[in-house]
Amino acid sequence: MSDPDLSVVICVYTEDRWEDILAAVSSVRAQSYPALETLLVVDHNPALLERLTKEYKETAEGTAVRVLANAGPRGLSAGRNTGIAASYGEVIAFLDDDAVAERDWLRRFAEGYADPKVMAVGGRTMPVWASGRRPDWFPEEFDWVVGCTYKGLPAGRVRVRNVLGGNASFRRTAFDAAGGFATGIGRDGDKRPLGCEETELCIRLTRARPDAVLLIDDRAVIHHRVPEVREHFGYFRTRAYAEGLSKALVARSVGAGKGLESERRYTTRVLPAGVARGLRDALLARPGGAGRAGAIVAGVLTAAGGYVVGSVRARRGGAAFSVAEIQGDPMAEIQGDPMAEVQGDPMAEIQGDPMAEIQGDPMAEVQGGSDG
Repeated sequence: MSDPDLSVVICVYTEDRWEDILAAVSSVRAQSYPALETLLVVDHNPALLERLTKEYKETAEGTAVRVLANAGPRGLSAGRNTGIAASYGEVIAFLDDDAVAERDWLRRFAEGYADPKVMAVGGRTMPVWASGRRPDWFPEEFDWVVGCTYKGLPAGRVRVRNVLGGNASFRRTAFDAAGGFATGIGRDGDKRPLGCEETELCIRLTRARPDAVLLIDDRAVIHHRVPEVREHFGYFRTRAYAEGLSKALVARSVGAGKGLESERRYTTRVLPAGVARGLRDALLARPGGAGRAGAIVAGVLTAAGGYVVGSVRARRGGAAFSVAEIQGDPMAEIQGDPMAEVQGDPMAEIQGDPMAEIQGDPMAEVQGGSDG
């Protein structure tokens, strides 16, 4: 496919991010490779839906912005599914509502789809710290905690197991093959910062399409705002624990062998190297060295604890998730009708085959959980 039409989906949920939302949309409108459309999917917030509908009225000038209501249950996965069902593009790109994309973001995505086997292309997400600089104690190896690309990923355009949901694109046929994002894994309006819905989707996709290629291109760059509350160790610990809970659900869906394939290398090679660097910096009296080493150890232990708890809950039947089939009519104009979006059986259980082969580079890392 050459020069594909791209739709951009931005899921939003709070007026507290009003300026961030406007900036995200402006960055899409400024792309060197124009988007066919931008879809703002509002997650069960009538006031925000009304305000955005007034702000963006479709005109003949520039890139169209369409404002939709999340048609499914509260949460990021259902919001993304709503956007997919309503979109027109051959490729659907996703951008976090508190991020801005560099000018060639969509161009780099489009280039990746020259190979018809490519089903997804992700990019590099850079943190923008509210304090103006990275906290001394915060290890780059754990930047996935704040929804960003972490230290240890390969450079360039490379094949990976999964892409990062807040900076990613998928060929429309990927959803025909695998269904939409699973609800019950990622963020769903709960206070706990869950994630991994894009990880589960990507593994499910390569199970359904063994020839599928998934890429990251570190030239497709977005800048993700990290609020002050997420610069503290309390959030770091909470997010690591939630990641463990989410990984347990992924393993339940696709089997621990594939669900934790990339994480094994991450914990046995990338993180020990990070601890060693932190200790070296501490010996050289460099700021934050001991803190970074300690944070890595604490993050691993906390995520492992979350995984154990999540696994026990899953075995006891206390955790459930489902995948909706994407059957939306992109020609139907949707303006906040909660019944117009994703069709399918939202209660359909995923039947993961733990023996299914996943194509791709087993040494490529997972890009963390979505940090909406």
